[in-house]
Amino acid sequence: MLVSYSPIDPIRAYIGGDMLRVSPEQRANIEEYWGLNEPRVSQYLNWANSILHGDLGTSLLYRSPVAQVIAERFVASLALMAIAWLLSGIFGFILGIIAGMKKGTWIDRLIKGYCYVLSATPTFWLGLVVVIVFSVWLGWFPIGLGTPAGILEQDVSLTDYLRHLFLPALTLSIIGVANIALHTRTKLVETLNSEFIWFAKAKGEKGLKLLWRHGLRNISLPAISLQFASFGELFGGAVLTEQVFSYPGLGQAIVEAGLGGDVPLLLGIVLFSTIFVYVGNLMADILYKVIDPRIRKEWN
Repeated sequence: MLVSYSPIDPIRAYIGGDMLRVSPEQRANIEEYWGLNEPRVSQYLNWANSILHGDLGTSLLYRSPVAQVIAERFVASLALMAIAWLLSGIFGFILGIIAGMKKGTWIDRLIKGYCYVLSATPTFWLGLVVVIVFSVWLGWFPIGLGTPAGILEQDVSLTDYLRHLFLPALTLSIIGVANIALHTRTKLVETLNSEFIWFAKAKGEKGLKLLWRHGLRNISLPAISLQFASFGELFGGAVLTEQVFSYPGLGQAIVEAGLGGDVPLLLGIVLFSTIFVYVGNLMADILYKVIDPRIRKEWN
């Protein structure tokens, strides 16, 4: 509804050229072909009816089925989000454990300060800084795109893909570290102050052995919950990251769909992202059952 009432002209985006060359008759034919001449409620009902029959519609900008556009773009985004998701989870969990074990020390203060700064850092700004440092100043990585410009797809090597993927994945993973680290630290501090931990210390257990036997399972639950529940934030961060690096993924497609008034593609990606976030939450619930026997008993 917001897109339909916005000043964006989907016909202008569809033609992509000088609107003066298009006669009123041609414009009317284009509107009729795409169903844009119908009332907004009718357009929505037609789209919903197509969804019920498994048809996401056709993209105005790409002139292709929405399902095909999403499938092609998601392959690129999946590589980016998967790498960033793994790195942010691993490093966030490790930093949280270190900060919790070293509570009150300069190491703890350094990690907390680092995480607070990250939490307040916009993704697009960090992406610009990464580009300036590693691409412009040092020249280690390409500035953007998913593959080298001017090279056929079959001639692109795995090294080229990884070089173009590294900076977007680095940017997206750095932002995701903060929440995992801070929540893991808080949970570890609570666990270390519990009675069963004091009892284990009284028996002579300490350090990594104490953490491994009594603390790891307790602190892993909130970390897993946050990590899988962060699918929505991960997708939103990917939108900004892909724009900064001109990375041809699903995030860039949804921005183009919004700016071009491509409602079928926009709604298709929204539905897909909803399923994406739902799957993440479902996986978190399933892993809860595997890790925590108490929850497994409650479910049974």
